[in-house]
Amino acid sequence: MPLVMGIDPGLEHTGYGVLQGEGTRPRVLEMGVLTTERRGELIVRLQHLHEDVAQLLREARPELVVLEDLFAHPRFPRTAIVLGHARGVICLAVAASRTRMVTLAPSVVKRAVTGSGRATKTQVQEAVRALLGLRRLPEPHAADALALAYAGLARLRAVTR
Repeated sequence: MPLVMGIDPGLEHTGYGVLQGEGTRPRVLEMGVLTTERRGELIVRLQHLHEDVAQLLREARPELVVLEDLFAHPRFPRTAIVLGHARGVICLAVAASRTRMVTLAPSVVKRAVTGSGRATKTQVQEAVRALLGLRRLPEPHAADALALAYAGLARLRAVTR
């Protein structure tokens, strides 16, 4: 059964989720949030993020990693730059693990789990909880990562049919 890891990148909070399965309700194997020290040096935070993602990849051994595409809001250009750094070290960890990776736009992922590309964070959390049979709402970053994995799993199924 396919194993897919979704990663919602961020410098301070990086969500991750690992799904396995086929059919309408894949099984959640793991989910969580990696964090870095908010006041730490950028280079040290990036190193920790890289090491943590590399460790997750070694343990989970996914067939596919689904990473959220880079997006930028014109009013907050610095956010895109910092997010670019985080995505870069995540991409490096994935490449070093020789795992296949795809990137998906946030709107594509939201549409896959909620039916709307403009869904709110709360709507994504609720949809992920319902789709995956979770008892509680996952933390927002973990929910986004699970949504990425869910959308990636659906694409993987479509390719293998």
